[in-house]
Amino acid sequence: MTDTKTPVAAPAEGLAGLAVYGERRVFVMLLLGFSAGLPNLLIFDTLSAWLRESGLSLSVIGFFALATISYSLKFVWAPLIDRTRIPILTRYLGHRRSWMLVTQAVVIFGLWSISGLNPATSLMQVAAFAVLVGFFGATQDIVIDAWRIEAADDSRHGAMAAAYQMGYRVAQIVAGAVPLVLADLYNWNLSYAVMAGLMAFGVIGVLFAPREKAHAIRPIPVADVPSRPRLEIVEWIVRLGIIAVAALIMGSGLSGQAGPLNGLLGLFGLSPEAQTAISDAWAAKPEGVYLQVVSVFGGLGLLILACWPIPRVRTRPGAYLAGSFGEPLKDFYKRFAGVATLILALICVYRLADFVLNIMNPFYLDLGFTKTELAEVRKVFGVIATTVGVFVGGWSVARLGLIRTMVIGAFMSPVSNLVFAWLATQGPDISALFVAIGVDNLATGYAGTALIAYMSSLTSIGFTATQYALFSSLYALPGKLIASQSGRIVEASARAAEVGGLLAPLKGLFARLPAGSLVQGAATSGVTPAALGAGYVVFFLYSTVIGVFAIILAFIVAAKQTALQARNANGAAEAAPSE
Repeated sequence: MTDTKTPVAAPAEGLAGLAVYGERRVFVMLLLGFSAGLPNLLIFDTLSAWLRESGLSLSVIGFFALATISYSLKFVWAPLIDRTRIPILTRYLGHRRSWMLVTQAVVIFGLWSISGLNPATSLMQVAAFAVLVGFFGATQDIVIDAWRIEAADDSRHGAMAAAYQMGYRVAQIVAGAVPLVLADLYNWNLSYAVMAGLMAFGVIGVLFAPREKAHAIRPIPVADVPSRPRLEIVEWIVRLGIIAVAALIMGSGLSGQAGPLNGLLGLFGLSPEAQTAISDAWAAKPEGVYLQVVSVFGGLGLLILACWPIPRVRTRPGAYLAGSFGEPLKDFYKRFAGVATLILALICVYRLADFVLNIMNPFYLDLGFTKTELAEVRKVFGVIATTVGVFVGGWSVARLGLIRTMVIGAFMSPVSNLVFAWLATQGPDISALFVAIGVDNLATGYAGTALIAYMSSLTSIGFTATQYALFSSLYALPGKLIASQSGRIVEASARAAEVGGLLAPLKGLFARLPAGSLVQGAATSGVTPAALGAGYVVFFLYSTVIGVFAIILAFIVAAKQTALQARNANGAAEAAPSE
């Protein structure tokens, strides 16, 4: 986190970087990560099993995905979290911990309330509490991220990010498995009551958490703006209405669900038939992804419009919204002058090579691996490998520093994708699968920790929640667009290899594949198994090339940002004697 009054700690020597994992705040972060990961899965994925057992249709269950839409829209209300104090609690716990305690209390209340209901007879109540848990669970994420950043210096961002990811992953395993077991042994009501009780780990984390740095609410000067109460009420209603519309439009794009958009258009009289047509267009592959991206940018445009001051007329609502939403971005560009746009571009492409791998399950099945083998290797060994990668990433930040770790992390995804090209030539070899999954998950854990730690370092006190929420909400958007073409690239490359030409020699890599490998997938695509294998190799090489852009950009940003930090440090040193 950027704070001109706090010197950046030097990288730790030798194995001293491991010492950060023994600190109190890192252990607290593990508990808070668990608290953050628990609600998300419970209100959709796990809840959907309960709803199905209650006799509800898949279409009804699908609407419950909208309960998680708040997680995609955190940046819309993050400025309010930065600027609003909790009466009484803030004085004793601090700005971030007071907000954490309130959000956790509401999540516990929501899960406990769900545990006392029967979806078959109280569906609307279950839906309402699911939305409540989703909104306050997302708000808890905002505050936990802000506390994580403000409670540590740059050398500890890696360990804090690693502890958060570990806690989050444990929570997802617990939320995905324990309720199902309890429902089998007892009932769903008990399982959700137990989940509400497990949120106590988050409460313990808050109570034992050290207080973050003094939170500064950045002032918005409106004293010279004349007060017009009646007009201001109307202006607030209009502006907040536009923000709500923008949120629904963006939410449809970010979540890939047409429901919010259809709900909005339904208020203006759109017919059910037209809504069905929009849903079909939204779900189309890959065309629907383009509509979703357009929806995101259209919603962002409306959000900017809602916060833009009225030309030549200064009003208090306009000043407040411009300050709340515009100042964090202005502050970011001011602090990173000359490199800010490159940093945002780097955030957008940093994990691009990972995001395009949205066809891995078909790839594994085409090779001939069984579902049981995939579950054992990916869900058990893979989780262990990811955890090791996360741990090493945290150590790397403490040992090598943020910038070096960020650059190393940029290499991880492209290099690990080459291992999948090799796996394609091995067929259903379980030892090769272990190698590929191990390398990929280690790389993913490291790169994920590096990116979280790096984004954390870009925020500044007073705008922490807003800036980080914006980074984390939008960084996956380009990957969503490019990933829509993954299947087409594989099949088009396979057909090109089949007819000869530049890609034809790649078929020779698959001359000794075991019988049955790639056969079923090849039949579906209308090519030979060797040609399909060539298509997969081309795709993984393509994903590696995409990652090269992140590597190049990482080096450019590292050089420019390091030079900027050196200039700022020299400027501060020259100004010091005069203070």
